[in-house]
Amino acid sequence: VVTEAMDDEGAHRCAEVADCLQIGARNMQNYSLLKTVGRIGKPVLLKRGMAATIEDLLLSAEYVLSEGNPNVILCERGLRSFDTTSRNLFDLTAIPVVHGLSHLPIVADPSHGTGRRDKVTPMARAALAAGADGLIIEVHPRPERALSDGAQSLTPDQFAELMRQLRRVADAVERTIAGVAAG
Repeated sequence: VVTEAMDDEGAHRCAEVADCLQIGARNMQNYSLLKTVGRIGKPVLLKRGMAATIEDLLLSAEYVLSEGNPNVILCERGLRSFDTTSRNLFDLTAIPVVHGLSHLPIVADPSHGTGRRDKVTPMARAALAAGADGLIIEVHPRPERALSDGAQSLTPDQFAELMRQLRRVADAVERTIAGVAAG
């Protein structure tokens, strides 16, 4: 279970039930919160801010690491852009750049990165090929009725097809897919 912590008190409450604490894009530079989750010691999923550089993301991770928590997972989820054809500019370059600069794993979130169901599959394939250590894909049985993020959610059938495609991409780039968590 991954749960987003919004403040110091919430981080402690989330840590009671969650396996991993998420720091969302808007809190990526909340240094008090980063230090708190560092001291809590649970794995941390740190999402890149909407206007953050890769260096900003890595420096934010340092706040968690400096408190003794080595379990930080970075997440590329897109940057704010002037182009309105997708929610964000999904920066696939960040994946190999982070691998070159850091020992930390980086996952990609093409659902939030694009905000569009029709773009999730191609960006997920590209993120895997670029070296992403994992993917976050939103799935909903009836996206049109979802209370949030329906426009970027795949149906279960679309997700199954994506997984078939990802296995082929993984073979083509000599990678493996370890497992799939349903959510």
